[in-house]
Amino acid sequence: MNKNKIFSIGLMSGTSLDGIDLVYVQFDKDNYQNFQIIAAKTFAYSKKWRKTLQKAIGFSSEKLKKIDKDYGMLLSEVIQAFIETYDIKKVDFIASHGHTVLHQPEKGITLQIGCGKEIAKKTKLKVVYDFRRQDVELGGQGAPLVPIGDEMLFSNYEYCLNLGGFSNISYQKNSNRIAFDICPVNIVLNHYANKLKKDFDDKGSIASSGQINRQLLQKLNSLDFYNIQSPKSLGLEWVQHTIFPLIDNHEKKIHTILRTFTEHIAIQIGKIIYKNNSVLITGGGTFNSFLVDRIEFYAKNNIQLPNKKLINYKEALIFSFLGLLRIDGKINCLKTVTGANRNHSSGTIVFHNFEI
Repeated sequence: MNKNKIFSIGLMSGTSLDGIDLVYVQFDKDNYQNFQIIAAKTFAYSKKWRKTLQKAIGFSSEKLKKIDKDYGMLLSEVIQAFIETYDIKKVDFIASHGHTVLHQPEKGITLQIGCGKEIAKKTKLKVVYDFRRQDVELGGQGAPLVPIGDEMLFSNYEYCLNLGGFSNISYQKNSNRIAFDICPVNIVLNHYANKLKKDFDDKGSIASSGQINRQLLQKLNSLDFYNIQSPKSLGLEWVQHTIFPLIDNHEKKIHTILRTFTEHIAIQIGKIIYKNNSVLITGGGTFNSFLVDRIEFYAKNNIQLPNKKLINYKEALIFSFLGLLRIDGKINCLKTVTGANRNHSSGTIVFHNFEI
C-alpha cells in the first residue's frame, strides 16, 4: 500500500447551525492538490441540539464542560454513522473543528466544544482537534484558519471566498497569505428567516421581494469593524451585541431586513473582489442566488460556481488537511493571517483518550 496516501475524516460545524459536515478524503503527501473527496454528508442537528448551541454562549463554565463532553459524544455517534453509511474501511485520523461557542480573541478567549478525548475513546481512532486555542495564546485571532488550505490546495485561484455564517476571504499579497472575516452572512439572514418559520431564505427569494431601508444600510456600512485592517475576525458575540440591536432598532419588516442586509453583504464583499474573475466561492450562502447576483453587481465580475461537493464541504476538507499538517508537525497556522507572533502547527492530538 502506498504510504503517501492518507485517509482522513474531517468535521466542521459552522455558526449558522446548518448541521455537522463530514468528509472522507484521500490526500497524496507527494502532491497535496491531488486530493479526493470520497464521501461527504451533512448531519442535521436535532431541535434540542440547535437550541442548546444557540444558548451555549451564556452557559456557566461548569455547564460548558458538560456540553463539551456531550457534544464530543454526539460527534462520535455521527462519525460512526458516517463510517457505517459509506462502509469506510481505512481511517488514519479524524480532524474535528468542533463548534465555536465563544470567540473573543482580544480577551484571549476562544472555545470550540466537542471533546477530542471523547471522540478518540469512542472511535478508537487518532483525533486532532482544538485548532484555534494555541493561536490565540500566541496573540493571534485564532481565525481564519482555512487560508493555508486555500494556499496549498487551491492556489490556481486568486481569491478564496467563503459564504457561511460569516463571509471570509484569503488571497496572496506580496508573497504573504492575507485573510480575514468580511461580514456576517447566514448567521444574520437565517436568524430573520427563522422569524418567518423558515430555516433559511431559499435562493434569497424573500430578500428579493423586499425594499432597502437606506438609513439602516448606511448604519451597517458605517460600522467600525469595516475600517479595521486585517487580521480581524468576527464572532457570534459581535452579531448579538451590535448587528441585531442595530437592525431591530431601525426596521421591523422581515422582508425589508433581509433585502437590506443582503445588500450590505454584497457591498462589503464586492469592494474586496472588485473586477476579479479568479474567485473560488464556497459555503452555504453560495446557493443564495439573489445574494450572489448582488455580489456580482458590486464586484463587477462574473462568479463561476464550483461543484456542489466543494461548495458544501470545503471547510471540512481543509480542517482535515490542517489535521494532516499538524500530525506531520508542519505549519498549519500563518501569522500573516491571524496576527499571531509566529507561524505554528496548531491542534491537540489524542489517541485512545491520551494526548500525544
